[in-house]
Parts: sequence; structure tokens; C-alpha cells
Amino acid sequence: MIAGVDATSPRADLDLDASGLTVLPGIVDIHGDAFERQMMPRAGVDFPIDVALIDSDRQAVSNGITTVFHATTWSWEPGLRSAGNARQLLEAIEDLRPRLAADTRFHLRHETYNLDDEDEICQLLAAGRIDLFAFNDHMESTVASLDKPHKRQRMVDRTGLSGEAFDRLVARIASRADAVPASIARLAATARQAGIRMLSHDDASPEMRRAFREEGVTIAEFPVNEETAREAAAGGDAIVFGAPNVVRGGSHTGWTKASDMIAKGLCSVLASDYYYPAPLLAAYRLAADGILPLSRAWGLISAGPAHAAGLLDRGALAAGRRADIVLVDDSMPMRPRIVAVLAAGRLVHLTEADRLGAGTASRAAAAE
Repeated sequence: MIAGVDATSPRADLDLDASGLTVLPGIVDIHGDAFERQMMPRAGVDFPIDVALIDSDRQAVSNGITTVFHATTWSWEPGLRSAGNARQLLEAIEDLRPRLAADTRFHLRHETYNLDDEDEICQLLAAGRIDLFAFNDHMESTVASLDKPHKRQRMVDRTGLSGEAFDRLVARIASRADAVPASIARLAATARQAGIRMLSHDDASPEMRRAFREEGVTIAEFPVNEETAREAAAGGDAIVFGAPNVVRGGSHTGWTKASDMIAKGLCSVLASDYYYPAPLLAAYRLAADGILPLSRAWGLISAGPAHAAGLLDRGALAAGRRADIVLVDDSMPMRPRIVAVLAAGRLVHLTEADRLGAGTASRAAAAE
């Protein structure tokens, strides 16, 4: 994780006492959608997107995440995961980026049955406004959930529709199945031409993974079984699992257990998914459980995701890389605590002010 230490460099503007702390590269999170809770903390209760982004930025940085890809669903649904919300979030990220502590990027999760917005998404891809592009298909699970009152109601509440209107919408969208493969091919071609990395979400079979790889989709996000993960590994694809899966000891969906896949060498990236504290906790749990040494476990949340996203300037502490640095108090087993975070060399989070050296304050005063 630390390629070397150069003691001959000029004195820095920041003195920070790291005694008793573990110094690690900043976390790179390529899939996090916890920001949705700040946008809609309760069903039907909306907050301004800029407010939600700023709050999410604070949460991410305080959990050691210095590069964050907001995984934004652009769906055929109205409401929280609508095209309108996705557009507003993209614009807000672009406007607020200079004010945010974490390097904040846009990960577009395209629902493949959303044929209506294909042309607009192609334009965004061609313009380079999308940083990661994922193919999602939740149609089968949506249709199956119509017979499960609790799940159906949760989806209905998210859209703001009546139950009957939601059922009619699902039936209309599901009837488009025959047109979906050609749409995927067109979007993938546009993303390839623009040089944008692509993911496929919830690959269900080796055949599905191979089909996406043929389209240039080289990141397998949350493959649902070991056979599919093995196909991804054999093809040299990045393999993403959720860090909450590791922390909780299994998937909340009952699918693949991430720690088992990691032990078998079938995972190269852990993502926060829906919970920003999870990457930090997952790395330390993997080490505590003897699955990986901390250096390799940390690679799943730093170097691994950086490489998958094509960000070769981060993920390790080395000369010439971004100074994304996390200082961790790991004196309590399984409960690491972030003490300080530097993003691109700038102190953006500190919980123990007495660790700031006197020289920092005096140089700051002299610069005024």
C-alpha cells in the first residue's frame, strides 16, 4: 500500500502527528447509492439535491472515502430513480464538484428496459459526462415483487404512483423485452467509443457475463453465483461485491457470500453499496477473520477499485500519486476509527485537533 517514503522532500504545509495510527491510502468507492437516503429520507419526502450531495460528501469523507462514484439509477420509473432526478444529480455534481471534499464522480446505472431515454444517455456518454456506466436489469425481480405486498408497496411509494398505475406501468415496460438487446449494444458501442468503463449488474450466469464482455463490459458487479464470478475471473474482468455483505456476514438478498468469494480469489473490488462505513469495516473484518492480511484487504477498497475505474493516479501511497491518505485508530478490534483524512493533500476530516503540529498553524498565519 505504501510504495516508499521520501524524507528528502521539502517540508509540507501540514504537520500531523500520526503516532499510534495506521496510515492507509484513501478509499475509492465505485458504487455507492447511500446518497438516496439524503435525497428521500422517507418515502415521498424530498430534500434538495445539492443539500443531499453536500451531506453525502461529509459522510463519505468521514468514513475514509476520498473518491466517490455516486451510483445513480436512471430508470423507467418516475420518482426517486427517474430520469429527471438523474439529470438533476448529474448537474448538481458538476456544479458542486469544486466545493466537495471527496473527488466526486457520476456512475450511471441504466435500467436496460428504459428505452425512452436511450438517445439522451448516448449523448451524455459521447460528451464524456458519465464516469462509469452500468447495465442494470431489475425487470424480472420487479414483476416477481408484484405478488409480494411489502416489496410492491415499497416500490410504489418510491415512484409516487398509485398501486394500479404502477402495475400498468410495469406491464407496459415489460412488454419491451425484445428491443432490449439491441439497445444494450448501441449504448455499449457509444461508451466504448467514448472510453468509458462499463459494468454489468447482477450477472446471473457465465453466459451472461461472456455476452457483456463481448460488448466491452469488463466489470462484473455483484455476480449472483460462483460460476459467474469464475467466468469473470477467467476473462480478466474486475469483480465487485458489496462491502456490507462482508460486514454482515452475507448478502441481504441471500445470494453470494462475498467473504467466500474473496477467499477463493474471486473478488477484486469492494464497494460501499448502500452504507458508507462498510468498506473500512469490511477490510478490517477480512483481516480479523484471517481471510486476507490487512494490506491485501485494503487493496480491495483502494488499488482494486482505482484500477477497475481506470484511475491510475490513486489507490496507493507512492510518489506522483494523489495524496489521498487515511489515518486510522485500529486499537479496538473490528472497530477501526477514522482520525484524519487527506484528499489530494488537503486535510478534509480530523477528529483529534491536538494532532495538528504547531508548525501548521504558524505557517498558516504567516501566509495570511
